[in-house]
Amino acid sequence: MKKLYAPWRDSYAGATDKTKEENIEAHECIFCEFIQENNDEQNFILQRYKHCFVILNKYPYNAGHLMVLPLEHTKNLASLGAQARHEIIDVIDHCIRSTQKILKAEGLNIGLNIGRASGAGIPSHMHWHILPRWNGDTNFLPALADVKVVSFDLKEIYDLLKPEFKDHTVS
Repeated sequence: MKKLYAPWRDSYAGATDKTKEENIEAHECIFCEFIQENNDEQNFILQRYKHCFVILNKYPYNAGHLMVLPLEHTKNLASLGAQARHEIIDVIDHCIRSTQKILKAEGLNIGLNIGRASGAGIPSHMHWHILPRWNGDTNFLPALADVKVVSFDLKEIYDLLKPEFKDHTVS
């Protein structure tokens, strides 16, 4: 397989820190650190809600790759209360509508990976991926060279989406 250097993924892909382990505590979790830091723009947090928050994936597969995370540090869906689960689904729906409206997404992949074996990069703090898709958003590189090229500015995407989340509340 030929390689295309993607420097923005180096710190994540090569990380051996404890954050990527299955059973870390909240005080060691990068997502929990983002919640505590209260520096939403730098951490690309689009909105905080009572039970969850929306963040741009810093290592996206496509432009506008969002994640919805519970504020509670948990890796198990069953540990979330009914109100949290309801809010998360409402927020995911808002993410869908926002990416369709602002980014003109023609389709979306939405998923929840539970556990390292499922592909979860940070398995100790569950999160839903909302991945905008467009017809033709892939090219010959993934098929021929197993390479995905993402060419957009994360800050620009954040600035485009932020107004959609500013006044959004969950009913």
